[in-house]
Amino acid sequence: MLVEEIMTHAVEAITPETSLKDVASLMCLKRFSGLPVVEEDNQLVGILAERDVLRYLFPDIKDLMLQSMSSIDFEGMEDDYKKVLPLKAADLMVRNVTTARPDMPILKAVSVMAKNNFRRIPVADGNKLVGMISLGDIHRAIFMKSYSASSS
Repeated sequence: MLVEEIMTHAVEAITPETSLKDVASLMCLKRFSGLPVVEEDNQLVGILAERDVLRYLFPDIKDLMLQSMSSIDFEGMEDDYKKVLPLKAADLMVRNVTTARPDMPILKAVSVMAKNNFRRIPVADGNKLVGMISLGDIHRAIFMKSYSASSS
């Protein structure tokens, strides 16, 4: 099976100028763990994941190394979330996006995801976003293929 056979075609995407308040709303209300960032004509320019937003709140690794964990006010950091909301997607997005190609075998896509510890990746034809694929999509497709073959 190929990625294009099972990918999600109708992808919710954001632009570099989308406010983090709007991004957080999409992530929290629609339960998206990440969103592709596109410019005109669906040109993929980045991706923004929940971990990118939350990582902005984390203490710097140098701070962690210099302080004891008990001296860091982790609960106070939660209040810093409001500092994220005025930012734009471009401020936190990852610009070097790992993608799958539509003509890629689905198990090769799983390998790319596993290597990078991703649960989903954008599908791009060149630099144009054409879909998204997740581990769940792939697992479901393989299960359905195997289930229907064993039922025959």
